[in-house]
Amino acid sequence: METFKGGQHIDGFKYLSREMAIKIMPLPSQVIIPLSQHTGAVCEPVVKKGDMVKTGTMIGTSDKLISSRIHASISGVVKDIVEYNHPVLGQSKAVIIDSDGKDTLDSSIVKRTKIEELSKEQLLEIIKNAGIVGLGGAAFPAQVKLNPLKPVDTLLINGVECEPYLTCDYRLMLEHTHSILKGIGLMQKIIGVERVVIGIEEDKQEAIKLLRNKCVEKKYDIEIVCLKAKYPQGAEKQLIKAILDREVPSGKLPFDVGVIVSNVGTAFSLFEAVYNAKPLYERVVTVTGKCLKQPSNLKVRIGTRFKELIDFCQGFKEAPGKIIMGGPMMGISQYTDDVPVIKGTSGILILSQKEVDEYTQGADQPCIRCGRCVNICPVGMLPYALSLCVEMDRLDKAAQYNPFDCIECGTCTYVCPAKRQILSGIRLIKAVTR
Repeated sequence: METFKGGQHIDGFKYLSREMAIKIMPLPSQVIIPLSQHTGAVCEPVVKKGDMVKTGTMIGTSDKLISSRIHASISGVVKDIVEYNHPVLGQSKAVIIDSDGKDTLDSSIVKRTKIEELSKEQLLEIIKNAGIVGLGGAAFPAQVKLNPLKPVDTLLINGVECEPYLTCDYRLMLEHTHSILKGIGLMQKIIGVERVVIGIEEDKQEAIKLLRNKCVEKKYDIEIVCLKAKYPQGAEKQLIKAILDREVPSGKLPFDVGVIVSNVGTAFSLFEAVYNAKPLYERVVTVTGKCLKQPSNLKVRIGTRFKELIDFCQGFKEAPGKIIMGGPMMGISQYTDDVPVIKGTSGILILSQKEVDEYTQGADQPCIRCGRCVNICPVGMLPYALSLCVEMDRLDKAAQYNPFDCIECGTCTYVCPAKRQILSGIRLIKAVTR
């Protein structure tokens, strides 16, 4: 099994939802669709209050290079365009749509034929029009990533899903294996590479076996690499190091070492966009946690409120202490459940107050210079030093410790015996420096 230097094995609690097949959420009566759901420029609305829209109708776009189009996830009437709660930004302009209950598809959504005849340029245009973004976390526009500035020789597919609790990618690999492989084939054609590798952690043996068998059956020339179960194995620079033994230099991107990394969820969405002409208006979300009555993997329309997903999972066993979008390591805490699912919502994690207290009581004690954060840092930083810069209000000194190399995996905070909020400090340093 391949791996990288540093990192930490973390109990993933994936047993809560890994055996839960993907369920389709009922159509919401109303959706709140933010016009910022991606890395890059915010979209401007192309609809107005009172307009009728259909499922898949484009409602937001931008003329900037790095941006991604936004589509209606239900059919109905545009109730309003207002500032609304956003799970990442706090507040963002959003299009509110009231459902007509019909889920009428936009006329552009028609299954395509003769896919093999489509050129690279045509495929990129389809992906752009469908609003496909990376579903592994950063939500980077796919039409930009798949058209790199430098030549690449390897396409690396991320099936690791190392973040604790989350199982949506695992279920996709089990339930939509062939569709994912077809999506990967489209990526390969666009980029023009011969070598394709899928990296999957050792704790997902069923997915490894299924993908290997399907590659043989359908004659896909794709390598399936088994990786050690260790966090953050799924971070793209660590994945490149583990599988290809290439190191992405500080301040550089994967294509600088001849690699493009994409997520299995992105491959599936790309397949749907090209073969079924379907924009990215729904995705699979893991809703999980020990204090949730029925953890599940749900296929959800973009814009559905978190509260509706939680209610569909039969609510709480006990009062929640924290609601997180994503996983416990890199996820974002929410101050309300009245926030919408966006393209980058891979999971909704509910933690009890007892679980929260385990990591917060007695926090921010003095640093004892034990070096644990240094030993496990996957990028070889000195996290404790950055933490001390914040504590002593010397952010001017932080630059010498290269804060922007931090991938914000949170492992330093996780292993700190003094429970210092190291990652929060590094994020503060980045924000102030910017």
